[in-house]
Parts: sequence; structure tokens; C-alpha cells
Amino acid sequence: MKIEGITLREIRMPLVSFFETSFGRTDVRRILLLEMLVDGLRVWSEVTCGETPFYSHETTDTARHILAEFAIPMVLGKEVAQPADVRPLMRLIRGHEMARAAIENALWDAWARQLEQPLWKLLGGTRNEIPCGVSIGIKNSVPELLDTIDRELASGYLRIKVKVKPGWDLNVLEAIRKKFPEVPLMADANSAYTLDDTAHLVKMDEFHLTMVEQPLWYDDICLHARLQAQMQTPLCLDESIHHARDAALAIECKACRVINIKLGRTGGFSSAREVHDVARAAGIPVWCGGMLESGVGRVHNIALSTLPGFSLPGDVSASRRYWREDIVEPEVEVTPRGTIVVRDEPGTGYRVKTELIRRLTVWEQHFGVA
Repeated sequence: MKIEGITLREIRMPLVSFFETSFGRTDVRRILLLEMLVDGLRVWSEVTCGETPFYSHETTDTARHILAEFAIPMVLGKEVAQPADVRPLMRLIRGHEMARAAIENALWDAWARQLEQPLWKLLGGTRNEIPCGVSIGIKNSVPELLDTIDRELASGYLRIKVKVKPGWDLNVLEAIRKKFPEVPLMADANSAYTLDDTAHLVKMDEFHLTMVEQPLWYDDICLHARLQAQMQTPLCLDESIHHARDAALAIECKACRVINIKLGRTGGFSSAREVHDVARAAGIPVWCGGMLESGVGRVHNIALSTLPGFSLPGDVSASRRYWREDIVEPEVEVTPRGTIVVRDEPGTGYRVKTELIRRLTVWEQHFGVA
């Protein structure tokens, strides 16, 4: 496979409603898309970082810089036998996993199309239907949150995840449990607490949560192990896990009982599969987290979620939850039973709406053959 050309585009997509975490509130997404020409075939991927350096050091602007100045020149015009072979070409770049992932993920789609195979099968997926959960941000009031949960459960979602932070946690979880005593429920803290909050966090045990996600520092594993030893509720690590070595260390230290695998954060399909394999060998369940992706990134998450270790419902939800019109067709839909049926067409199985992307584009930059 020869990488003949790459185009970077930033698009602006307003959310159907704001999404708030402990980092702040998002109303409009600045999304960086990568279009790659491989052996005459055009494929797409998404750089899944956010606009701000709060969840990760990567942002829309830093990813553009790293891709344009370093990663793309390293791969442009090169030939690789398979997608994983592109990783050594970018080995001098430390970190910036989401930027590098966009290059590798596009190659996976190209390879699947060339082989006339569905991407999910090429990755080693074993299920043609994946269970879906939903991530709900911080709302203006608890009644508003409860109403939102009501609607999402009525839509069929199998698991509810709510964002928490100091001052919006125990009272919120108590209200949810009072109204929805049996629903699978998890809390995502996005590193909003410290080890000094242990006694407070232990109180979450009474709500019988599926997990509490990344309560402590974004770069920590060791102190999560101390917290996990004092909590009955399983801890899930997200921001701390960038590759298989992180996963192996977290498991050895007993820092968590669940791992969230995000395709961009782990550096692409090859690395994500390695994390999956380490966790599966240790009997640790994994699930696919979301980054408010457009349909381009969302359909890659669907393919990843078909791997056998993804035994918990992920954050791969329907396009209409976030966008009035998504940039792929057909749009991602969730069945009344709370699942997404995986498509069997070659590649991702979805088509990119190039005319809509053109209208949403605020800038673009071409490298090699346009």
C-alpha cells in the first residue's frame, strides 16, 4: 500500500445539546479529519482529540501541527505491506497518539477495502452486533438529568454513564438509584478527585455501580491501586492507559478491574488490539470509550468494539444523539434492543458525505497528490 496523498480538514459541527464534564462544557466540536489516498483509493479517519488540553495534551491545533510538520512527511510516499507497518515510520514522535492513530486507522480501512473484507472481521472481531451504552454529561439540574436518563433508556441503551465531579456526585447518584434502582450505572470522574477524597469516593459503593472511571490523576496508576484496595466498586482506567505496557502495569498493580480502550488515545487499531489482548489474557473486561466523534471516528469505534474482550457496553451511540446531520451514511443507528448491527460491506461499511464535509470545512491542507 502506497500513501500517495493526504488532506487534513477541520470541520465545525454544533452538538444537538451541550455536553459537560468536569473539564467544562462543549457546544460546538472542532473536528480534524484526515483523507488519505492509498493506491488510488480514498479513505478517511478522524483525529479524536478535543479542542482543549484538558482530557489530553493533544488538541485540534497541536494535532494539526504534529501531522503537518512531522507525521505526514514521515509517511508520505512510503509503501507498507500492512497498516501496522506504518508505526515504525513515526517512531521518533513521542506521544501524540491521536495524531498518529489517524494515519494508521485510515490505512486499516484501505487495507480492508483492498481485500474486500469488512474492517471488523480483518481486525479479528467476533460479533456482528455490539451492545451500546450512553454517556450523559453534567446537566443544569438533577431533574433534567433524570429526564435525560429516562429518554435514553426508552431508546434502548443498555448502560448509563454519568459524569461526576465534586459537588455533583453522591447526591446525583442517590437520585438516579432512587428512580432507576436496577439500571447498569457507572460514574466517570475524568480525574476530578485526589487520594485525599478516598473516604468520599468509598461512599459510592452503596450505589452498586458497574464501575467508577478514572477518579484520580490522569497520569496515575499506582495511587489508583491504593484506592481500589479500599473500594468494592471496580475502578476503570481511561486516561492512564496509552499502550499495552500501561495496561499490563495497571493489572499487575491491581489498579483497576476494568479498562476503557479509546482508539485515538491508544494510538490506533494495532495498539488498541494489543491493550485488548493484555486485558483479555488477565480476565479484565474492556469497553470502548467515546470522544464526541463524528461518524467517521464513530464507525471505527464500532469495528473495534467487535473484538471478543469488549464484553461491556461502550459509548458507541447513535449519530442523532449528537448531530442533526452526521457526515457518514447511513447514519449510525441503535436498535430498540440497545445494539448496533455491524455492517458487512468492505472497509467500515459506511460512506462519507463529501459534500457536507465541504460545507462544514473551515480550512484544509493538502500533502502529495490532492
